[in-house]
Amino acid sequence: MTRILSRPFDMRAALSLSQSGFLPPVARALAARGIKSADDLEQSWRGMIPPASLEGTREAAERLAAAREKGEHVTIVADYDCDGATACVVALRGLRMLGIRADYFVPDRVLHGYGLTPLVVDIVAARTPKPDLILTVDNGVSSVAAVERANELGIDVVVTDHHLPGAELPRAACIVNPNLSTSAFPSKALAGVGVVYYVLLALRALLRERGIFTQATQPRLDNLVDFVALGTVADVVKLDKNNRILVSQGLSRIRSGRTHPGISALFSIAGKDMIKASARDFGFAIGPRINAAGRIGTMENGIECLLCDDPLEALRLAQSLNDINAERRELEGEMQQAAEAEIARLSTESLAAVTLFNECFNEGVVGLVAARIKEHIHRPVIAFARTESGELKGSGRSIPGIHLRDMLDLVAKQLPDIVLRFGGHAMAAGLSIRPEGLERFAETFEAVVRANCDPAAFEHVVLTDGSLAPDEITERLCTEIDAQIWGQGFEAPLFANEFSVLNQTLLKDAHLKLSLMLGRQRFDAIYFRRREPIPQTAKLAYRPAINEFRGRRSVQLVVEAVEGS
Repeated sequence: MTRILSRPFDMRAALSLSQSGFLPPVARALAARGIKSADDLEQSWRGMIPPASLEGTREAAERLAAAREKGEHVTIVADYDCDGATACVVALRGLRMLGIRADYFVPDRVLHGYGLTPLVVDIVAARTPKPDLILTVDNGVSSVAAVERANELGIDVVVTDHHLPGAELPRAACIVNPNLSTSAFPSKALAGVGVVYYVLLALRALLRERGIFTQATQPRLDNLVDFVALGTVADVVKLDKNNRILVSQGLSRIRSGRTHPGISALFSIAGKDMIKASARDFGFAIGPRINAAGRIGTMENGIECLLCDDPLEALRLAQSLNDINAERRELEGEMQQAAEAEIARLSTESLAAVTLFNECFNEGVVGLVAARIKEHIHRPVIAFARTESGELKGSGRSIPGIHLRDMLDLVAKQLPDIVLRFGGHAMAAGLSIRPEGLERFAETFEAVVRANCDPAAFEHVVLTDGSLAPDEITERLCTEIDAQIWGQGFEAPLFANEFSVLNQTLLKDAHLKLSLMLGRQRFDAIYFRRREPIPQTAKLAYRPAINEFRGRRSVQLVVEAVEGS
């Protein structure tokens, strides 16, 4: 059951923001997100937390500077998602700009598994030239055995990561991670690409200290911020002030036409206007096309597109990514149907957690299926696929109030003979299990979640920024909302009103197209991914947006939830 509630907000802050020129609904929404004044919305470089504040950046810079001085070769080992791909591109372009020889290796999801492993170390060690130093991006903080293997082979490792560490840290030459227990860095939400960007900034500062560059001759690392912005949004990390600055600076470059050919090509292929580029474009248009390469292909395709400096070749690579993404969407659709058929046989209202498996599931796409089902039933969901080795590989998504990784830790303690490995965060996690233990896993997962969570977590609560008067729903409101950087942890304003539903039709057999009445005004609305009709009078949570169709601009309400559904 869905309940729609209003967020609490600081009335003084809302009044101050309103007096600064913000429309009252936007001022209210900003105040609800902790914004006290316009200064808190700083989007210039001067507001960014200094690189030296992130522990380990100095040590990493010194090791990379030594590699430069000695002419050593660095191999970057990346993750196979969009954050990992952009981190790899930022690291490779940045190191080369700073005079360091480097190449990269990105593991194959199926063949090599996640991150730096002993197998990956052996593979890169056998390449020519053999690396003197491995630089991990968006992975490595849990790679204890892999770093030991690298040490045995005489290869130093510098880890840059943002994932939560395990009980033991690898014996790397240096670890840069804002989520180490010893770190006091104020922005724990840096994405993997943000962490390595900080390392590059620290390296450039060190090279200036040593007289290798001056302020006038140093490479322009701000040229790489379009990649930083893309990876930050695509990884769905919290958009705190520091991340909003990075995203804002990246969007500014794109909107002004100063982006790299690969990003430009992806915007073109996705049918998006770079002049109007938004964080939403990163999350829903550009990021998925890069992620698709890692899910059902090789992330090298995505990385090479972002590395490409030839516009025509970048367009060809972007088209390839678009084709892969279309294949991913078709595969996801088939898997979604199978998952929904399984859900229809279950009484999900009586369950605390759901485990899904089907022979048609693809291990690169199960996370997307788990996410869709989680949205539909508001329960933690883990979807499993069979791997070539015969293991079942699962990807899970959770709901607020249920820490998925902690739940898996409890399950693994009860089923050490079944759970082979696991890891992740509160809202998303992955694991591998023995196939013969699937039923026991499902039973134990259900029991553990039920025993360790508040039943109130299963009630779907949608927080909004209150109601709007009909005359407040304007193009100006949409424009003012769009002027800010919104995303994870700094969600775009969502409003709620009780509407009369005048008409509703199914669009493309997938989305509800609605005609709504509020007061004496009529509004067009769309409810994506909903087929079921809604009552004639309903309380709806929605966001106003500009809809452009055949040269005509109008305000359309994008419905996010119906109370009681």
